[in-house]
Amino acid sequence: MIALPRFRLAMAAPLLAAGLVSACAYTPTATLPLMPKISPETRAMYAATTDGGFEVAAVDDEYLSEEKARQLVDYYAPYAAGTIVVDPGAKFLYHLQGDNRAMRYVVAVGAAGHDFSGEATIPFQRDWPYWTPTQNMVRRDPETYGPVRNGLPGGLENPLGARALYLYKGGRDTLYRIHGTPSPWTVGHATSSGCIRMFNQDVIYLADQVAKGTKVVVLTKDEANRWTSPDNMAGAPIPDTDLNGAAG
Repeated sequence: MIALPRFRLAMAAPLLAAGLVSACAYTPTATLPLMPKISPETRAMYAATTDGGFEVAAVDDEYLSEEKARQLVDYYAPYAAGTIVVDPGAKFLYHLQGDNRAMRYVVAVGAAGHDFSGEATIPFQRDWPYWTPTQNMVRRDPETYGPVRNGLPGGLENPLGARALYLYKGGRDTLYRIHGTPSPWTVGHATSSGCIRMFNQDVIYLADQVAKGTKVVVLTKDEANRWTSPDNMAGAPIPDTDLNGAAG
């Protein structure tokens, strides 16, 4: 299931750094940690772009890091080049390139992202897809989902973002999606709902590389970080942590 992002919720109060004056001692002013340096190459990958008539905003530096940028890594999955491996436990997606190399993407994992594991295929994908909440979502939260029970057309506020890749097994829809998001701050985090979310810039790039019928392997949480080295061919459960803190 895909969650409707809370676009109009008020932001929390800004962080304040305050020094308190005391007759006995000096308390130095608290300093906020420096933002990690972002390379020009990473900024270029996540710059604003026009796609399908929509102006996709740049990903803000506060949601980026060199670790979260898509990048080629060593990866030892025993599958053919072109296969996608989703590792929900580690919050990574790998697109195999051959010769033990893969393009790695950081993803957000919602509750539905753990509902399926095993092998599937991608029979089709959609640009700026239509989204409809499930009946269960409408029943559970009619205030949020009732107004959009008939669905939302593709666009900048659509929960599926710029692309959706649909996973089928045995000719049946698994209801599992790899998709973009209008909420870039969630990428790299565990979220309350949704499947596998990517930065819009990343899902656009990935979708351009994916052919009809592409094989997808979704790992279990107990297989987290599997195949990341020749000595880690089984994987192991890891704590449910986020990259760069908790999602807002």
